[in-house]
Order: sequence, then C-alpha cells, then structure tokens
Amino acid sequence: MSVKVYIDGQEGTTGLKILERFEGRDDIELLKISEEKRKDPEERKKFINSSDYTFLCLPDAAAREAVSFAENENVRIIDASTAHRTLPDWAYGFPELSPEHREKIKNSKRVAVPGCYASGFISIVYPLIKRGIIPASYPVFAYATSGYSGAGKKAIAAYESDEKPFELLSPSQYALNMDHKHLPEMQKISGLENKPMFNPIVDNYFSGMVVSVPLQSAILGSKLSPEKIREALFENYGDSNFVEVKPAGTEALDGKFLDSNALSGTNKMELFVFGNEDQVLVCSRLDNLGKGASGAAVQCLNIMMGIDETTGLV
Repeated sequence: MSVKVYIDGQEGTTGLKILERFEGRDDIELLKISEEKRKDPEERKKFINSSDYTFLCLPDAAAREAVSFAENENVRIIDASTAHRTLPDWAYGFPELSPEHREKIKNSKRVAVPGCYASGFISIVYPLIKRGIIPASYPVFAYATSGYSGAGKKAIAAYESDEKPFELLSPSQYALNMDHKHLPEMQKISGLENKPMFNPIVDNYFSGMVVSVPLQSAILGSKLSPEKIREALFENYGDSNFVEVKPAGTEALDGKFLDSNALSGTNKMELFVFGNEDQVLVCSRLDNLGKGASGAAVQCLNIMMGIDETTGLV
C-alpha cells in the first residue's frame, strides 16, 4: 500500500533531489501541484492536508506558513528549512546520533531535517561531548568546504554561467560576521554551552563537503588521544548504515588528499581522525545535497513509514 506524499517547494534543489530519490518506488504516490498554482496558499493548503507526508523545501517564513496550513492531524511534516530545527516539539532528523533521536523521528508528526554544515559538525561534536572527550564548555572552532549547489539557484546559475566571474574560480569564505544560519542548531544539538566559531568556504564544484573540527590539548588542559576519539565515534556510529568511521592511517584516504566531493550523490557520511596527542583534526565528509539535505529527508521518511531506512538511498 502506498502513502501520499506532497513536496511543497518541489522546484528547488532539495525538492528535485527528493523526487530523484523516489524514482522506481511503488510505495509512494506523489501529489503534484500544477506549476501555475505552486505558490497559491489555498492550493498548497489543499495538497498538504490531502497528504500522509509533506516535505517542506522552502525558505523559513514559507515553511512556517506551510505548517500553519496543516489542519489534518494525521499529516506528518518533514521540514528541510532552518525554521524548526531547534524547537523541542520537533524531532531532529539525524537518527544515527542516538536511539532516542531515531525513536523520536519514528513516532513524530514533525521532523526537522538537519542543515548540511550542521550535520557534519554535529556528527563530530555530539558524541565527543556525550562521552566526555571534550567538555560542553570547550571553545569549538570549525571550518568547512562545500560545493556551490547549497548556495541557492542564483549562486548555482552564477557558478555554471559561461560568463562566470573571475572570483568564483577560487574558494570563497563567507558568513564572516559569525552569523551563519546553522549556528543555533550546531550549538543546541551538540550540547555546547557557547556558540561555536564557524568558517564556511564555498568552492567551484557542484556538491559534497568536508566539515573539520580541530582540537588542541593546550586548550583542553590534557593530552589528546586520536585513537580514543576514533573509538568514541565508532561507539556512536558502528552499526550505522550510512555513517562510517574510517580506520587509522592514510589508507583511509586512498591517497594523500581528503577531497570534498567523494560522496556526491550518496546519503553516506565518513568520519576521519588525524593528528597526535597535542593536536587532533576530526573531519566529516558528506554530500550537502544527500546526507546534508534530500537524502536525510528521505531517510527520515523511511523511518517514519516503518520500512528499511536505506530504501531509495545509496
């Protein structure tokens, strides 16, 4: 028996990628709004309330509006926007974090899909705080490289234009006022007492990202153990279908570079630990359009449906 699914914002990057991941599935009946009415509030409201599951692939304000349209108490909403990620009555859509996170996703009618950068950051910091490797008061800094596909339609068009500006040929730092929209969830979900410092970098390739968190014994006040950190991550993710903790050694890299686009097109995430007892670098590699967006959204749907979470995902 199929379930009725509506995607509000199906013309955006995330919505289109969700549609791709539904190809070949006979357990989903897609409700498709006509192009001329896709922004009409009454038409959207009708589709939301006719669905079993509605995906929101919208700006924050439009996502909040869409939630207010839901009058059918049986409609279950999966929101890919930033709007609801830190609200306690919404499940945070990262099931691998803990059995409690998975159970809340399974039973909730409201699920917030994590941000792409936030997914990489939280995958590292949450288990390290939970297991006492670093204290909640640790002043965490993180940096990340990402493909341009997460920057929106205008940016994608600029990067893919035949008249691409010269400055887009190089990596570009942004959110330099320390106000990136993922910061609230990065702090809250990880359990940090203070807002982390975060330096995102967009580059001239389509998709994929690496989020890196450096740790220093001089700040921590005790010697670090890369192996202990790796073990803590494996304890958290060892039985995961999509999150893999890579073993020690350069063999985990298939070479000497850690490229950011190796997982493009997948729902996978890889965690790496490098360094020594003085300095450790922990890296999370994922696809910003996969485990960082549409892949995570479909994974949450599968869990909510009570089916194999890998259905339609690689």
